[in-house]
Amino acid sequence: MYSIKGKQAARIEPVTFSELNMTENDIEEVLRNSIDMICDEEESMLIVGRQVRNEKNGRSDLTAVDNNGNIVLIEIKRDRKDIEHRKEAFEFQAIRYAASYATIDKIDDLVKKVYAPYIEKYRSEFEPGELTSFELGIRKLNEFLRVNDAQKNFNEKQRIILVASDFDEQTLSAVAWLNSNNVDMSCYRLTPYKLNEDIFFYVEKLLPVTNYDDYYVNLMDKSAVTTVTGDKKITRRSLPKIDLMLEWGVVKEGDIIVAKGREDEGRLLSNGNVMVNGEEKSMQAWLKEIYGWSSVQTYVFAVHKETGKTLSQIREEYMAQKESGSTVE
Repeated sequence: MYSIKGKQAARIEPVTFSELNMTENDIEEVLRNSIDMICDEEESMLIVGRQVRNEKNGRSDLTAVDNNGNIVLIEIKRDRKDIEHRKEAFEFQAIRYAASYATIDKIDDLVKKVYAPYIEKYRSEFEPGELTSFELGIRKLNEFLRVNDAQKNFNEKQRIILVASDFDEQTLSAVAWLNSNNVDMSCYRLTPYKLNEDIFFYVEKLLPVTNYDDYYVNLMDKSAVTTVTGDKKITRRSLPKIDLMLEWGVVKEGDIIVAKGREDEGRLLSNGNVMVNGEEKSMQAWLKEIYGWSSVQTYVFAVHKETGKTLSQIREEYMAQKESGSTVE
């Protein structure tokens, strides 16, 4: 990262979580409140658990459900040495926890074991009322799955997300191999920076990538791991965002954006944010407030009022036309 003053750039060196006196618990709390840091605007996610203890007394860091109905296990390690000095491999620990979640086949079961205790612990973050934590959990999880059309797919698969400030080569090699064998596991590097009294996180997705060859550890070669870029095909992680849609002209400043299935409206601004009741907000932050989820598929749940189409539909139509050569550059 660089700080720009006038025409001069000053490099900002990364720091460690240890230097910031941030514990693994601190990082966990940041992600619990801002899980969209690692799942972006193309995915909806609902945090349903924290520090969940399984039958073998293991504790998983964060538990979520995504818009496909998958249970998502999020495991966090502060620094690379925390990974290397463990007796049990980082990825294997996560696999054991995920395996325990694979036995859950009913929504009620997840709520009873995981979500209701979570709601009870953080009750002040949920709407007040006479419902018990279990009743509220059933209602909120069923609504999340219904709106995302994922009730029939509940927990058919499990996902694992590993988060750390750095990863060792053995972990990346293992995760790459697991991915190539249809295990849904991701690695995110969370690099902290400090500028004056402000702390910044740079989030980078390391795995999965299109080509895994560079991540396999050659027993005869201990050179540093390199990241491959893959091809330039459009993937979920590289889909155009609202700024490019504004540039295309498929939406424009002043357009009214409606939350899908709700009456809430916002006016689109030139920077891609929305103006709601005189307050400027990012669409992600606005939609999170409306739906009460940890992360929201922005382009699926933001509807362009004039056309009645979601931003996702508008984007896909334009990209399809462009690919066929029917749009004017």
